[in-house]
Amino acid sequence: MFSRSVRTLTGRVLANAVRPTVIPAARQIAPAVAVAARRSYHEKVLDHYSRPRNVGTLDKKDKSVGEGLVGAPACGDVMRLHIKVDPDTGVISDVKFKTFGCGSAIASSSYVTELVRGMTLDQASKVKNTEIAKELCLPPVKLHCSMLAEDAIKAAIKDYRTKNPQGAPTNLAGTGAKFETAQASATA
Repeated sequence: MFSRSVRTLTGRVLANAVRPTVIPAARQIAPAVAVAARRSYHEKVLDHYSRPRNVGTLDKKDKSVGEGLVGAPACGDVMRLHIKVDPDTGVISDVKFKTFGCGSAIASSSYVTELVRGMTLDQASKVKNTEIAKELCLPPVKLHCSMLAEDAIKAAIKDYRTKNPQGAPTNLAGTGAKFETAQASATA
């Protein structure tokens, strides 16, 4: 009885091992469809993510350096952006960033550093997240990354202007005139 059970069991195991397995046609097609429907980053995002430009920091104690530190608690992205401004011309001469986040956040940071280098503070403060998102072809679900980059540059400009209040232009009707201070009006 025992030997007959062993022979039957052994025969079944061998039959299953030798029998070719047939995969249904629906299962054979499914991986090809899944690969085609898979979403991926745009090539510009991949370029800035795999080879980020201007990574690093500048000395935030330097008076000509402004620092912007922003984050998105919902997704965990954090950006630190440093700008170095030429005090004579008001032009951004150097930009560095460090970002902890997804590929879109890193790409947005990298792109904005290339974008604002050589701009004046007024020009850089007018950079919008839509411009960044359009250039990198970000999907709607990743727009918060471009918003972080916009917020970071504005925070860096604000920090620079806090350190250098005399350098903040007022541009009264394009004349470049400065506001009169309380001391100057009291002595006059």
